[in-house]
Amino acid sequence: MSELYDALLNRRSVRSYNDKPVDKETIEKIVKAGTYAPTGMGRQSPIIIAVTNKEMRDKLSKLNAQVMGRDIDPFYGAPAVLVVLANKEMPTYVYDGSLVMGQLMLAAYNEGVSSCWIHRAKEVFESDEGKAILKDLGIEGEYEGIGHCILGYSDNIPVAKDRKEDYVYYID
Repeated sequence: MSELYDALLNRRSVRSYNDKPVDKETIEKIVKAGTYAPTGMGRQSPIIIAVTNKEMRDKLSKLNAQVMGRDIDPFYGAPAVLVVLANKEMPTYVYDGSLVMGQLMLAAYNEGVSSCWIHRAKEVFESDEGKAILKDLGIEGEYEGIGHCILGYSDNIPVAKDRKEDYVYYID
């Protein structure tokens, strides 16, 4: 089995992380792979914010939890978060950002890093606090949050569920 096929079949969403940080070089490799995701007409509408600063990571976690109306860590203790946003002026922005998210998770798997797509980035970055984060980073434009790709290391990698029988229909 090729390495790519292995990643496609065996990458799992992980929801339990230990304290081991992901080193900067590994994050840079993962992020680079995300920047090569296909986008509509090659316009590259998404952007990625790589967060390893604990204070900012915790702030994003708190904002995400507030969207749910809960007092939990929706990032499951993962020490790093890659926030994917995409320019709403592009008609394919949601698809573009979704492809970036997928590519980030596959690249993480390839690097031996666990990951999970955490939703509510849209709501977080529509909030005043989220808009202030973007402004402080100098990010201007009509960006919508697509997802948070959490990264870290785990001792508990889930096993894939069996695929449903009616997943694929063939027309010969």
